Formats: sequence, structure tokens, C-alpha cells
Amino acid sequence: MRVLLVEDDRRVAAALSSALTRRGYQVEHAATVAAALAAAPCDLVLLDLTLPDGDGTELCRELRRRSAQIGIIAVTARGEERDRVLGLRLGADDYVVKPFSMVELQARIEAVLRRAVRAAPEPDRLVAGGLRIDVAARTVTVDDRPVTLTRKEFDILVSLARQPGTVVPRERILLDVWGTTWADRHTVEVHVGSLRGKLGDARLVETVRGVGYRLRGE
Repeated sequence: MRVLLVEDDRRVAAALSSALTRRGYQVEHAATVAAALAAAPCDLVLLDLTLPDGDGTELCRELRRRSAQIGIIAVTARGEERDRVLGLRLGADDYVVKPFSMVELQARIEAVLRRAVRAAPEPDRLVAGGLRIDVAARTVTVDDRPVTLTRKEFDILVSLARQPGTVVPRERILLDVWGTTWADRHTVEVHVGSLRGKLGDARLVETVRGVGYRLRGE
């Protein structure tokens, strides 16, 4: 998961970045509106509404205008009801008032990302080389050979097949399939191992050590 942390207090930003990195997120920090607007695409924005070069609420509006799928959580000391309502109306998915615990923030992040995954349009069929996946019928064939998968194995394969040739982090698979990034990561390894055996070609699903997995795109 790629997280853009928009926070002008460097001590707060350092603590949050460290905590999120330990939980498996890739964090980019922006201390200003300008830096946030120039940042690389991400899955989630943690947005302080009080910034030195502009209004965080207007930044929220612009980020939402750029992407309907990105998750946005306002993380701010502004606790007045009117601020909460304004932030949500301008496009934030959730609103967290400082101070907060990492447990609460983690739960809110996962909830927002789950909603984003469900809202993303899902194609009826996914294709990667000789692999064919009918998402609606939940069927898989490899070179026209039917492959029977468990529910988790099928969902892992779909998570990988959405971006063939691209590395999908373990945290993304956990979120897509288990709905959380807190599950035991060895669970993913076990299911991927079983999936490889059923597909009949272990090379179809490649391990990228320390990061995640990649479905061969050719």
C-alpha cells in the first residue's frame, strides 16, 4: 500500500511514517500543499488540514477531483463538528482527530481501503498468457484446462491477475483477500504455494523476496 502522509509537523510525520512502515506501508511524506500535489500516485492519503502554504480542505477537494478511488483520511487537530462535516463533504472518506492511537488509525485505514477495493470496477474476465479467469463465474483455465481452486486461492489469483507482470505487495493481497493487513503473512505463502501446484506451472506466480508476488504477464 502506498500512503501519502501530508503533515507539516516533522516530529509527528516521523513517528507516523515509522509506525506505518513497520506495518508494511510504503510512505511518502509531504509537508506542504505544493509537495502533496506533486507527489507520486498512492492508494491512501493521510491529510492534516492545517498546512503552511494553503488550506488542507481545498487540497482534499483537489485530490478527490483527481481520483475517485483514492482513500483520504483527514488526520487533524480540528475537532469541531463543522470541520468534520466540511472535510467529509469535500471528499474525505474518514476523519480522525488528534491525539489518536495507531490501533484506531490502522482500523480506519483498513476500512477505507476495503471500501476503495469494493468500489473499483472489476472486469468480467482476466487474461494473462494461457491463463483465463472468469471473475463472475469464479472459474479458471490454464491452456483450456479447468483448474479447481479454493475461495482464497481464487481471490489471490484475481488480486495478482488485475496487474499481470506487476509486483503485488503481500499487504495488498492480505487486504484484497482477508480484508486486513494484520493477518499472518505466512498464510499468504501457504496459499500461494498451493495455488502454484494447482496451476501446474510454478513459474506463473513469481515471488519477489521481501515484497510480494507477481503473475507472469506473457
